[in-house]
Order: sequence, then C-alpha cells, then structure tokens
Amino acid sequence: MPRTNFQDLLDAGAHFGHLRRKWNPNMEPYIFMEKNGIHIIDLQKTIVKIDEAAAAIKQIAKSGRKILFVATKKQAKDLVSELVTAVGMPYVTERWPGGMLTNFPTIRKAVKKMVSIDRLAKDAAWDNLSKREKLQITRQHAKLEKMLGSISDLSRLPAALFIVDVMKEKIAVREAQRLGIPVFAMVDTNSNPDDVDFVIPANDDASQSIKLIVGIMTEAIREGLSERKYEKDTVEPEEEEDETPRKPRRKPRIKAVEAADDDTDEDVD
Repeated sequence: MPRTNFQDLLDAGAHFGHLRRKWNPNMEPYIFMEKNGIHIIDLQKTIVKIDEAAAAIKQIAKSGRKILFVATKKQAKDLVSELVTAVGMPYVTERWPGGMLTNFPTIRKAVKKMVSIDRLAKDAAWDNLSKREKLQITRQHAKLEKMLGSISDLSRLPAALFIVDVMKEKIAVREAQRLGIPVFAMVDTNSNPDDVDFVIPANDDASQSIKLIVGIMTEAIREGLSERKYEKDTVEPEEEEDETPRKPRRKPRIKAVEAADDDTDEDVD
C-alpha cells in the first residue's frame, strides 16, 4: 500500500483549519501553527494517521465486512458517492436517517419495501393499478430510493463508519459509539477528536482534500478486496481438498491372481 504524499495533501489544501476562535482545544496536538488567525494542521501527523486508517480499513475489507461512508455536506456528497460506488461499499450522502444503526431492523424493512415496489413495477399486476395508485407508489419509491438506495445491499450492521465532518454527522457518530462500531473520520480543527477511533486531522470543507483522503481509503478497500479474492482462489481449494475424507485403497486384484498362480505351480510340482 503506497504511503500518502505530503505534496498532494498540501496541494489539496488539507492543512487549512478553521479560525482560531472556532477551534476545539482537543485538536491542539494536531495543529502545527497559526497564521493570519487560521490554524494550520500538521500534515506530517496527518500522513501518519491516514496510513493507520488505510491499513485498518484494508483489513476490514479483506475480512469481507462493510464500511459505511457518511458525507451529507454539499461539497462531499457527489465525490464520496462516486468513489465509494466504485468499490461496492454502502454510503449515505442524503440526510442521515435517525436510528439507522440503533434501529437497523426497521431500516431493513424499509429497504425490503423499496425492493418489493421494484418487483411490483415489473409484474403484470402493475398494469391493473389505477393512475393514482401508481403515482403514490412511485413517489414512495423515489423517497425510499433517495434515502436508502445506497445501502440496499447492507444486510447487517457495518463493521465501521467513515465520516466526513464529525460535527455535521454527530448523530451518526453517537449511534456508532452506542453500538461499539469503530469510527474513521476526517476531523477539522473545530471538531472533537475524542469521539473518533481513527482520527484523520484534515480540512473537511475543501472538496479536493475530501476527494484525496476518501480516494486513499477506497484504494485501501480495493486492495483488501483483491487480496481476499486472491486468497479465496488459491488457499481455500487446497483446504477443501485436505478436508475431504479419502477412501482406503483396495488391494489390487492382480497381486491376488499372481499369488494364486504361484500356489498352483507349487501344487503341480
């Protein structure tokens, strides 16, 4: 897995924090200096934290579990959905539905309802519905698709969350904490890093900064999935062969015939 490039972070503006008056004192270890009233993030520490987070996310993906990406802010939603879709992970880029984690069975019911509407639209019974009924069902489906379409494949709770801007997504962070789900997050100088398991100190407002860091995480996921596929293709068949009970060898009949012939010859003599 390639190391994070300092110059790329600098060019993306990942080092720019918030105004000094808006800072969270808990972010002090990650602040390099103050310039013109704005805090500058220590990118050397950012690199270390990115590498730690990427390594952990890679292992989660390699184990076959899901990482849920959460980014509902305007400058992040399109970037995140594009990058995350490419690696087949779930994401939330619209409003976070309260209770999505803590009341997951209800969310799953809503997803199943959306899937059932899809099936109904392809069924012959759809043509028998009135125009008004079709309109109501279509609107309901559009609403569900917008909120839950990106998590339709999430059949169980995610193994981790990756969040852009923990202040904006504080409900998601709180639900993850309640369930003991680890949180990876881009944390700016105005946020509290104590609520995050894997802190990535960086500018969470600049689109280039978000694109770069989320891109590194999705690349780590891609590597984890590739390694998982390789191991399944190479290791598991050997293990299955070893575990297959072998039948005991039968004594060749040829030897038995030869022995019989020898006995016959002795009798003749």
